[in-house]
Amino acid sequence: MNLPLKFARRYLFAKKSTNAINIISGIAVGGIAVGTAAIILILSVFNGFEDLIKSLYGSFNPDIKVTVIEGKVFSPDSAKLESIKQLGGILEISETLSEVSFFEYGESQDFGILKGVDVAFDSVSEVDNNIIRGKYHISDDEMDYAVLGAGMEYKLSIVIGDQSQSLGVYMPNRKKKSIGFSSPTNIFKRRYLPPTGVFAIQQEFDDNYVLTSLRFIQNILSYTDGEIDAFEIKVSEDAAVSKLVRNIQDIMGDEFEVKDRYQQEEAFFKLMNMEKWMAYAVISFALLLLAFNIVGALWMLVLDKKKDIAILKSMGATDDLVRNIFLTEGLALSFFGAVIGFGLGIIIYILQKTIGLVKLGGGANLLIDTYPISIQIFDFVLVFFTVMLIGFLAAWLPSIRTKNIQPIIRED
Repeated sequence: MNLPLKFARRYLFAKKSTNAINIISGIAVGGIAVGTAAIILILSVFNGFEDLIKSLYGSFNPDIKVTVIEGKVFSPDSAKLESIKQLGGILEISETLSEVSFFEYGESQDFGILKGVDVAFDSVSEVDNNIIRGKYHISDDEMDYAVLGAGMEYKLSIVIGDQSQSLGVYMPNRKKKSIGFSSPTNIFKRRYLPPTGVFAIQQEFDDNYVLTSLRFIQNILSYTDGEIDAFEIKVSEDAAVSKLVRNIQDIMGDEFEVKDRYQQEEAFFKLMNMEKWMAYAVISFALLLLAFNIVGALWMLVLDKKKDIAILKSMGATDDLVRNIFLTEGLALSFFGAVIGFGLGIIIYILQKTIGLVKLGGGANLLIDTYPISIQIFDFVLVFFTVMLIGFLAAWLPSIRTKNIQPIIRED
């Protein structure tokens, strides 16, 4: 028999001599419920944004990327490439080469990144599924084309389908050893690419990238040995990515760096996680302040049940038993608050997912118009233990005050 629990349950639901105790107890439970729901929803919104950003980055970044540690480019080793292809879970490998370029279209000019890709790139990435104008077409047997981000389209005032103009691409002439007073035509190489499509994925990519064929950028940079700067790898959904990263690293050797999708944007995702746990800490602190209502409720309950405590001690109850009764009472208040808060959080989550209860400002200019939200079981476990810990701390001080209440001693 759990005697402290039985007493705590009776004190929780039984009528008190002072109605203020019921009111303060209700306020305590309500405060814990609101705080619990707030933590769950804030963590869920951060989860939603993280999932959204991962999906956006995943539309452009590969599952695994292999780059050289020292230098800019390397020549692909066909034997190593074949060994990677033999690993279980590898679906496709794309060779890519990127370089900062100067672009010109009509009277508009700007800098950006020209990325040369091979025919496997549309299988490794999802750029072709995010075309908003034109089509994904970077080369054919006769010539090369450009597919660019929506930001680049806007900055250069490009008109897709206008065959009268092409996108001018300028890159330094790598064979020119000294600039001196040479004319610009000797300093830079200039080529033209007809734009065929526009993609919209994520602002970082949309504002900077222009895609073309790998052979075009290798030609303009005078890479005659087929140099590239990365292998971009697509893996199956059930593949163990971390194990594949280790296996590919073993194949490529210490001269190369192998990163999974998270590691490619590691600094950004670490910052997001830091913001998430900072928000958790702030709301938990606010919850701790709300828990002072539990302190007040239990303190008044101790005063209200002073006679009962004295009688229990007269009947042989120890100080620890009496203390545990009120500790259990505080945990019970926290438990009910947590359960109500979880229910409230789930209801708001369902409303947000179904009808978009909370809108994002400027939705017309964003990929989404409502706050993304995603619930994770770990968040519920973490918040539950947080609430119960706060409840325990709040109940500790009133409960130890019961030691000062003396038993009733009857003298004959």
